[in-house]
Amino acid sequence: MEEESTSVESNTANERIKLNVGGKYFETTLSTLRSGGPDSLLYALSNRRSADTNPVFIDRDPEIFSVLLSLLRTSHLPSTARRFSKQELADEALFYGIDAHLRAATAPPPFSGIDAALAASIRPASEGLPSSFAAADSGGVWIAHGGQISGYDSTLIHSGTVRTHLDEIDSICRVWPEIAAVGSMSDAGLHFYNFSGSRHVGSVHWTDPLDPRIFKAHVNAITASENSVFASFDCPHRENCILEVDKSNLRIANQFARQSGNQAKNMVPAKLTWIPATGVLVGSAVTGGAFGFSGYVRLWDPRSGEVVWETNEPGGSGRSSRFGDSFADVEADVEGLLLFKLCSKSGDLAMADMRFLKDDPWIYLKEKNASLVSCGEVRNSVVHCYRGQVFVSRDGGLEVWSRVEQRENVDTRSENESDAEGFYRRNFVDKREDSERGIIKKIEGGGDRLFVSREDVEGIEVWESSRSAGAISVL
Repeated sequence: MEEESTSVESNTANERIKLNVGGKYFETTLSTLRSGGPDSLLYALSNRRSADTNPVFIDRDPEIFSVLLSLLRTSHLPSTARRFSKQELADEALFYGIDAHLRAATAPPPFSGIDAALAASIRPASEGLPSSFAAADSGGVWIAHGGQISGYDSTLIHSGTVRTHLDEIDSICRVWPEIAAVGSMSDAGLHFYNFSGSRHVGSVHWTDPLDPRIFKAHVNAITASENSVFASFDCPHRENCILEVDKSNLRIANQFARQSGNQAKNMVPAKLTWIPATGVLVGSAVTGGAFGFSGYVRLWDPRSGEVVWETNEPGGSGRSSRFGDSFADVEADVEGLLLFKLCSKSGDLAMADMRFLKDDPWIYLKEKNASLVSCGEVRNSVVHCYRGQVFVSRDGGLEVWSRVEQRENVDTRSENESDAEGFYRRNFVDKREDSERGIIKKIEGGGDRLFVSREDVEGIEVWESSRSAGAISVL
């Protein structure tokens, strides 16, 4: 009886059905229509009475339906999809209830910096020069341009634009899926906007009733933990601090790291990173001039407000071997619990394990490819860690340092190298023509994409890994 039942189900699934979409006839099987899922329109149409032999009429575009039917048959988009925009395909897929299938088919492969290539460029319709952006885990991105924030979903389709009360947005952080925290160098305060509702939901200002000098404090950097938002503020006379804001009520919960700001080692943190595994906040500041770079890296425990580790350059850690070769940029690898710095004079990349920080914790990564060893002095640089990879820009060029397991005998390595579980190998991500588009201002990973902005260049570059089969995305 079970075999009989299985046979009947198989015959039913293979039963053919005719459709009339916008005047064009299609014939397929019930199993193909039902592969769209039980909540899809096509699945519902497949359940009509078998005695009715008339084709099912659907008043939609037949050419796009042909693409989507092919998607259900093969789980891949046909080459004819090139004729339609992403928005057109997305709208029709949503109508039929198979938008999840379309997202899966158009999603980029797992991201690897070595295989990455420029896949697209996103340009907001107005004021196209981006001042900042925030990538999402889904592969979408929010782009700040002028006083506006434009959102793009995981398929890079424009999902909406929020106009804020600010003239310019210089920092943005996604604190909830639909809530953005923004700050401006020209306007005071930290402001929260609900993207889905296009409305302002709150603001936080740094004030001190006992110190009248604390006024018009603007935000330099923002990061968020599960329960809090951290923002660094500074005033016109350079007094600065970090405020912790409770995400549940958008009120100040704590203030720490207050300093005068009259020296390089007391500058306002220009970069903040929350480390969930250890519960510490990493902050850094770097300034450059005629006499080179100087700055600091600090780790704070927000619960006590105390500094748990710090280094200042020049004159801090590394004095014995690297004095004068101060860092040009610093980044924290949240997942690997590592710090990376790019040296301004030599161009060397160094790492430190946040679990074993000491006076001089830096291990300088060695490039074994002789043609890539010499990096030289750094002028404009950005370092960004994403998925165990370290992306480094030197002016307009983009390179990736990927971790490779050590195969050498431990006895042949130096004392510092023996502490490391592996080493990083350097590769160029971009081509020469890519690097000539302009100086890179910001790099941020999201989903299976890397987003890059350049100085005085409209739009945001989207980098994705090449597909293993060598196929090119039809979109």
